[in-house]
Amino acid sequence: MSARVASLYHSTIGKKAVMAITGIIMFGYLVGHMAGNLQIFIGRQKINDYAHFLHATPLLLWGTRAVLIVAIILHIWSAYELAQDAWKARPVAYAKTKYIETTYAARTMRWSGPIIFVYLVYHIMHLTLGRAPGMPYDPEDVYGNLVRGFQIAPVAIMYMLAMVLVGFHLYHGLWSFFQSLGLNHPKYNKLRRQFAAVMTVLICGGFIAVPISVLAGWVS
Repeated sequence: MSARVASLYHSTIGKKAVMAITGIIMFGYLVGHMAGNLQIFIGRQKINDYAHFLHATPLLLWGTRAVLIVAIILHIWSAYELAQDAWKARPVAYAKTKYIETTYAARTMRWSGPIIFVYLVYHIMHLTLGRAPGMPYDPEDVYGNLVRGFQIAPVAIMYMLAMVLVGFHLYHGLWSFFQSLGLNHPKYNKLRRQFAAVMTVLICGGFIAVPISVLAGWVS
C-alpha cells in the first residue's frame, strides 16, 4: 500500500493532487484567519477575546498550525518537484515563448512564492512570537499589536504587498484546482475564472482592509 502511495506521489498526477489538496487547506486557513482579523472592526475586546479563546484551546490552535505547516511544506516541495520535472523535460528554452491558457499570476508563482515565505517568517515573528526587532508587543493585547504595527507605514505597506502576491497565488490556485477536477471546458472556464477572481478580491481585500484602516485612522 505504501509503495503504491509513493509511486502515485512521484507521478505528475500525484504531485498535482498534493498541490491541490494542500492548496485547499491553505485556502481554508486564509478564510478563517481573515475572519479573525476582521474582528478588529468590532472592537478591542472582541478580537482580544477571540485570541484568548484560541490560546485557551491549545489542541485547536496547535492542531491547526501543525496541519498548516505540513500543508505548506508539501505544497512547496511538490511545486519544486513539478518545476524540476518541467525543466528536465525541456532543458533548452523555447526560442519564442507563447503563453497558452495561462495568466500573469501563473507566470510569477516561482518568484512570488519565496517572497511570501520570507514575509511569513517576519509576520510570525511580529504578531505571533513578538520578536520582530523594534516592534512593541503585548501578548494580552492583539488589538494593540495590530494597531501599533500597522501605524508604521513601511510595515503596513510590506504587509499589503505580501497580500497582493498571496492574491496572485490564490487566483492561480483556485483556477488550477477546478481545472484539476476536469472542469477545463469552454462551458465552465469563464465561471471558474470569475469565481477565482471574486474569492481572491474578497479574501485579500479583507486582509488589506486592516492596515488601510489603521493608516487612515479609522481604527486606533
